Amino acid sequence: MTQALSSEEQSKDRYFESLAKIAEEMVDDHGKDFAAGALILAARWVAENRIGKKGEATH
Repeated sequence: MTQALSSEEQSKDRYFESLAKIAEEMVDDHGKDFAAGALILAARWVAENRIGKKGEATH
């Protein structure tokens, strides 16, 4: 029996699909080292709260 995804799960799936597409494009354009480094750097910025909310300036 398959359970329907909640709206939050559907939203998260869309983000994972977007991330996968961006990662594939980065690998195709600049190689896997660049793609991995860029994604790690983005994750670090998120973890360090260096990415502001929409409309806010980041510091």
